[in-house]
Amino acid sequence: MIVIVDYDTGNTRSLSKAFEKIRLETVISADPALILQAKGIVLPGVGAFPKAMTSLEERGLIEPLLAAVAQGTPLLGICLGMQLLFDTSFEHGETKGLGLIPGQVLPFPKENQLRIPHMGWNQLQVNHTQPLTEAVVDQYVYYVHSYYVDCAPEFILATSDYGVAVPAIVRRDHVYGMQFHPEKSGEVGQALLKAFKKVVEA
Repeated sequence: MIVIVDYDTGNTRSLSKAFEKIRLETVISADPALILQAKGIVLPGVGAFPKAMTSLEERGLIEPLLAAVAQGTPLLGICLGMQLLFDTSFEHGETKGLGLIPGQVLPFPKENQLRIPHMGWNQLQVNHTQPLTEAVVDQYVYYVHSYYVDCAPEFILATSDYGVAVPAIVRRDHVYGMQFHPEKSGEVGQALLKAFKKVVEA
């Protein structure tokens, strides 16, 4: 069973439907006990980092998420959910994240003069070929975000160019993140969700 974490800032229904298409059972839940029992966890997110962290804290979900990861449960963060995996965000001030992957969340440099948010289709450049990235070399995925992650290259599986090399897929051990929306990225997104399904089933 995969638990899609419900903390009132994510597009949980569309993610649930995307997993249905690849025949993976999911439950949308804010129950800490279910999170701790899950075979895999998906942390979605749409909106602002500070509000998301506040919502996780108010619902008592931070400790069970960290405990689940500590016991080896695979976790996938999507869009804002990926950003929450890192140490700190500078969106609307400075906010502490979950600290599961070293790094920080930054605004796009103003000197790039590119439209913000980064919205629409962009190409993936694979940095490290792993089972999660084998099927997506040079493929396009769908983004909607105004901040990006700055982290060490060792954690970056794929990037997209948007004035800076935007970490698109990240990984540290059994913690994964996708800055784009796989549920909106057609067959490429389905291939990535299937790859995460294999991680969970393994």
